[in-house]
Amino acid sequence: MERIAPGALPAFLIGQAQDHDAMTGCTAIIAPGGATCGVDVRGGSPGTRETDALDPRCNREKIEAVLLTGGSAFGLDAAGGLMKLLEEKKIGRNVGVTVVPNVSAAVIFDLQCGRSDVRPDAAMGRLAGENAFAGQPFRSGNFGAGTGAVLGKANGGANAMKGGIGAAAFRQGELIVEAVFTVNCVGDIVENGEIVAGARVSGGLQFADSEAVIVERYDCDTDYFRNTVIGCIMTNAILTKAQAARLAGRGQDAIATAVRPAHSIYDGDTVFALCSGAVQASQDAVGILAEHAVREAILDAVRSAESWGEYLSCRERLERLDRRHA
Repeated sequence: MERIAPGALPAFLIGQAQDHDAMTGCTAIIAPGGATCGVDVRGGSPGTRETDALDPRCNREKIEAVLLTGGSAFGLDAAGGLMKLLEEKKIGRNVGVTVVPNVSAAVIFDLQCGRSDVRPDAAMGRLAGENAFAGQPFRSGNFGAGTGAVLGKANGGANAMKGGIGAAAFRQGELIVEAVFTVNCVGDIVENGEIVAGARVSGGLQFADSEAVIVERYDCDTDYFRNTVIGCIMTNAILTKAQAARLAGRGQDAIATAVRPAHSIYDGDTVFALCSGAVQASQDAVGILAEHAVREAILDAVRSAESWGEYLSCRERLERLDRRHA
C-alpha cells in the first residue's frame, strides 16, 4: 500500500470556490462519465440533497457529481448552479429534451464563521464546477467547503479551533482510493490516541477533551449544534451500488477513528463513495485503502487550516507551544 498525491484518478475532477470575506465555500467532485455512488449518513443532524436515489433499491445507476458545501441548508442551492453547468456540457441522464445531471450534496454549518448572511449559491456552485474543468489544483485547509469549518465546539465557540478541508490517496497495484473530507465537528481530532486539535480550556493551548466535557454536562442543554464531517471517497474499483454504500460506511468507520466523539446527534456526518468501475478489486481491499485515505484526509484538513478570528489553527497552536518552551 503506497500513499500517493491526490488527483491520480482521471475519472474525477475536483474544483473549489470560496468567499474568504464571508468565510464559506463549496467543493465539486465531478465524474464526467458518471460513477456508481453509495452514501452513508450517520450524523443526527444531516443536510443533504439527492441521497434517497442512491439507495441500492432505487434505479439511479450513476451520478455525475457530488457537492460538499458550507452554508447549512441554504448551501444546497449551490448544487443547482453545478447542475446547470453540467447540463450545458451535456453531462447527465439523457431524457430526450435535455440531459439531467445527477448531483448529490451535503452541507456543513459554517454560519458562525464569517458572515451568516452569505452562503454558497448557484453562482458559487457553478464556479466550483468551472474550476474543476479548468484543472484548478486542490487546496487543503481554508478552501472550498472547508473555508468556514470549525472543530472542537463541545466546550463552547470561544474554545473551538479552525477546521478545514483535506485530501489523501492510496494505491495498491492498479487500485487507487482517494478521499476528500471537510472537518467541522463537535469533537476532537485524534491521531494515535492523542488529541491534535479540538476543544480547548479557557481559550488557551490545552485541550479540554470533548468526550469528557459532554459526559460531565450530561444533564445540561447544549449549544454545540453547528457541526458535521462530510466527505467523498473516490475509487477506480468496480463496485455495485450496494457495495459502494458499504464503502461509504467504511468511510464513516474511519471518521470514528479520527474524530472523538463521532456521529453525535448534533453532527450531520455524511459520506459518499464514487466508483468509476475500471479495476477489479475485492470490497475489503478497497475498504482498507478507503479507511486510510479518510483518516489522512481528516488530518490533512486540520493540519492545513489557518487561524481565523478566535479560531486557532492546529499549526498556530503548535507554534505557540514551541515559543513557550523555547
